[in-house]
Amino acid sequence: MSTNTIKTTKKDFTVEDPVKWCAGCGGYPILSAIQNILPNTGVAKEKFVFVSGIGCSSRFPYYINTYGFHSLHGRASAIASGIKTANPELSVWQITGDGDSMAIGGNHFIHLVRRNININLTLFNNKIYGLTKGQYSPTTPKGSKTKTSPEGTIENPFNPGELTMGAQGTFFARVIDNDLSMMKEVFNEAAEHKGTSVVEVLQNCVIFNNKVHENIAGKDVKDDHTIYLEHGKPMIFGKERDKGLMLKGNKIEVVRLGENGITEKDLMVHDVENPDDTTHYMLTRMTFPEYPVAMGVIRKYQSTVYEGALHLQIEEAKNTSKIKNVDDLLNSGNVFEIE
Repeated sequence: MSTNTIKTTKKDFTVEDPVKWCAGCGGYPILSAIQNILPNTGVAKEKFVFVSGIGCSSRFPYYINTYGFHSLHGRASAIASGIKTANPELSVWQITGDGDSMAIGGNHFIHLVRRNININLTLFNNKIYGLTKGQYSPTTPKGSKTKTSPEGTIENPFNPGELTMGAQGTFFARVIDNDLSMMKEVFNEAAEHKGTSVVEVLQNCVIFNNKVHENIAGKDVKDDHTIYLEHGKPMIFGKERDKGLMLKGNKIEVVRLGENGITEKDLMVHDVENPDDTTHYMLTRMTFPEYPVAMGVIRKYQSTVYEGALHLQIEEAKNTSKIKNVDDLLNSGNVFEIE
């Protein structure tokens, strides 16, 4: 990929036009975090492409000063795949929501992840349809009362991390929209990863699902109700850093340091690069109140990148085939001329 010979800053990726999200929308800090980290990638500004589908999150390409493609509902993964496959030199970012990617775009999502195309996918998860004014989405918690579920939803919701693991994902991370520092750190790692990077952002929708993540993201509870995972470090959490995660048999358990002789040495150590995704899968499925919700980079495993393998295959075919161009193809086999 071409590197940036002209130093850029956040300002170079900021548009002059107003950003038309609701006041207090969680989209603002997500936008700011991505604008902040793009100069760190070393990629030339003209090599960035942001692709979106339909939804509040999908207005993102208008709000960042790069090439952009505001596409069709649920089809951003397919379009982003085509862009990256046709031109691997581009840095392709897909912006999507829980409705756009998990409902109408669900099939495209899992096949993007399965193919491991080198695309950075940011999923705004506010657990509601915002643009269409408050219907429940595939990630809405069971029992939630919305405009389309006045008596409460009766469906089990999707867990984007669990779905990513099931589709053989090589990178998955989860962040909260009110933690700019965490978002910048994770987006940097996602940009560095070769393959499909899925970053789930737990986003607040102040109009239709306000404080949906407050039970884990609130400043008074976040330290005790979430765990920030770091590669190579023991899994410790809590305001007093006095709790941790242990693997007992085939089950993760929450323990308290100092009780029953438990020390840091007894805790699980996070390994984002483990080829076996069993532990990563278990971490993505942890939910409050039984567990702290896992934050940060959960999986970052390097595997074959789709577009690299595809273009290598094309070059090998060209080198071994007698047919080098369209004229060769048209004149191959049984050929006759009509006069």
